Amino acid sequence: MSIRFQVQRTIHAPKERVYESLIDLDAAREWMQGFEGLERQDDGPVKEGSQWLETRKMFGQKATEHFEVVSLSHPERIVLRCDGTKGTTGKGEFIFTYILSSKNDQLTAVTLDGEINKLTGMAKFFGKIMAGTFKKACAKDLDALKQHIENKADA
Repeated sequence: MSIRFQVQRTIHAPKERVYESLIDLDAAREWMQGFEGLERQDDGPVKEGSQWLETRKMFGQKATEHFEVVSLSHPERIVLRCDGTKGTTGKGEFIFTYILSSKNDQLTAVTLDGEINKLTGMAKFFGKIMAGTFKKACAKDLDALKQHIENKADA
């Protein structure tokens, strides 16, 4: 059974800029809350199949998770997979789908569809609570990204 959540934000920037900002792993340190480091598992531009280890401080602890780009549809859609079995979480699969749509040339709606799968034991039991926590964390990330993009546009 999948646990799903959704976060939506409107960013005052063209869709192309929002898309590029989402896949700019080098710039993540400029806006991502709790960012500690990122270790690419490949070289070159981010593409389908790209993988990295992302370390963040969450709930007072460092956590490293393994991410992979599942799908890129420039500039409308990005699908990322976090394999919890390869990271600090130790279990589960987390799918993050970003859907971008233009409201006009300078306004982009971002919808993040989150999906949590493959939980077992107590994690499965507490899954709904976890979904709320993940939704709040994703909302904070989108807010930080929005501020980062809009501040760069003002500069």
